Amino acid sequence: MQIAEVAFIGYPVTDAERARKFYEGVLGLSPSRTFGGGDSVWIEYDLGSTTFAISNMAKENWKPSPDGPNVAFEVVDFDAAIAELKANEIPFEYEPTETPVCWMAVIADPDGNKLTVHKRHG
Repeated sequence: MQIAEVAFIGYPVTDAERARKFYEGVLGLSPSRTFGGGDSVWIEYDLGSTTFAISNMAKENWKPSPDGPNVAFEVVDFDAAIAELKANEIPFEYEPTETPVCWMAVIADPDGNKLTVHKRHG
């Protein structure tokens, strides 16, 4: 097997409208595609060559978890992104930190799924 690229990253959510307010309202993502509706929806956001999706379709088999995966969103302006998160009173799981290769901070969505706000050096 040869893996060519990441096809998509998916996060389970319990309340699609609440999740959309966070991902679209706070993080500023724009939906690319939506399948289903109401209490059973799959929403995709195209980010460069990758797709990030949120869904509440598989409630019994796919549950949010603070111990689950983490997606790192590369931002254009790290300081502005951090200021916007603080203005929206989003708590930090891991405070903004500089590493040898980047700046990063970890937050969680309303269901506890981890998200990294990331900016490479250079």
